[in-house]
Amino acid sequence: MTETDDDDLREKCGVFGVHGSEDAAVLTALGLHALQHRGQEGCGIVSYDGARFHVERRMGLVGDNFSGADLPQRLGGHVAIGHTRYATQGATVLRNVQPLFADLALGGFAIAHNGNLTNARTLREELVGAGAIFQSTSDTEVILQLVARSRRSQLIERFIEALGQVEGAYALVCLTDTCMIGARDAHGIRPLVLGERDGAHVLASETCALDIIGARFVRDVEHGEIVVIDRDGVRSFRPFAAVRARPCVFEYVYFARPDSVVNGLSVYSARKRMGAGLAIETAVDADVVVPVPDSGVPAALGYSAQSGIPYELGIIRNHYVGRTFIQPKQEIRQLGVRLKHSANRQQIEGRRVILVDDSIVRGTTSRKIVQMVRDAGAREVHLRSASPPILYPDFYGIDMPSRDQLFAAQFDHDEMTRQLGVDSLGFLSVEGLYRALGEQARDPGQPQFTDHCFTGDYPTRLTDLGRDLAAKDHQLSLLEDA
Repeated sequence: MTETDDDDLREKCGVFGVHGSEDAAVLTALGLHALQHRGQEGCGIVSYDGARFHVERRMGLVGDNFSGADLPQRLGGHVAIGHTRYATQGATVLRNVQPLFADLALGGFAIAHNGNLTNARTLREELVGAGAIFQSTSDTEVILQLVARSRRSQLIERFIEALGQVEGAYALVCLTDTCMIGARDAHGIRPLVLGERDGAHVLASETCALDIIGARFVRDVEHGEIVVIDRDGVRSFRPFAAVRARPCVFEYVYFARPDSVVNGLSVYSARKRMGAGLAIETAVDADVVVPVPDSGVPAALGYSAQSGIPYELGIIRNHYVGRTFIQPKQEIRQLGVRLKHSANRQQIEGRRVILVDDSIVRGTTSRKIVQMVRDAGAREVHLRSASPPILYPDFYGIDMPSRDQLFAAQFDHDEMTRQLGVDSLGFLSVEGLYRALGEQARDPGQPQFTDHCFTGDYPTRLTDLGRDLAAKDHQLSLLEDA
């Protein structure tokens, strides 16, 4: 499929770091392998050997760039941090690949960022106006520039001052010549965990990255917390006013790997419960439950178990297809979905099929999959989404369309059903989603999760968006006056 036809939500980014191991760079590369699902466009590792920093940033997959036997020589030292990237801010070019590194007045500083800052453009314009020279278009460099320009005498104080000026979502892993730093935004929107392996301390976006290197999960880095790791151990700082934690609900719906535990919740178990709730809320007579692979699999298992309708792999995914495919003719472009998914006719033909997917974004891929299943001989096709309708865009690190491109924001339920070509369409309710995550109900006064894509309830200010809307309103008023 072409990029514009691909309906998948884009992963954000993955961060990883090891302090206190002679195999720091190798362990970091392995950790990034486990986080590859969070970004496939670029990857990088920065290490420190006690005398100098070593920096490697590459386009492409981790295994294509950091798998050589010479890796310990290329990236020496007992401490290293890494990043795997999908671009949500800044173009897909090498200068935007992280970790970003700079020599500051107080020493070298490297930073890897998962998330998105909602006032980055405003801050960037102020910094450029004050003489700052940016080397990338990534919002992460705003943090680096704020650290560089701080007048504080200690680097950690500079870092805290910088974070006090940014808004939005972040999980950060940073490296200096004396320590490794982890930080999580005030609401804990993006995940970050602390682990331990043979006396070495580890930071990672997900617990699956700890598992791959044999590290022990210690705890989550808490919302609004900064941890500083050096030869004396782990110190914790909470420099900002306390607010209620609101982790991103999409980590459970789609982004995190099923074998990860995020904020104490098993992702796999949560997704199965979403499917079970979906079966209760949107029951329909059918012969077979079929997941849209891979992210729809746990929910389909939960749907099948709850409903008693057999589960089958009616769609097979090709895991060796990249994001882009050259399709010069329209009739060839229309076959693009088959590069990624193929119908398993023996499990579909003549049967009433329930298709279970994690979410529906633009609806483009859903239409093609429904048609593919019908072409394979399905008697009926019922589409079920294991999350509520996506009505609002994201500004915290998910590459999501604007509201006028979101399927559920454009059409009512009947029109969506007609356009998708299904016999019925069902979504998990917001309350059902909360129940699957262990909550009795959503608290409208103090929501337990960052769920703005479903509710429009954003946890932070959207400074840059507000400027855009103000400028648009000004333009409209000028046109009206004219």
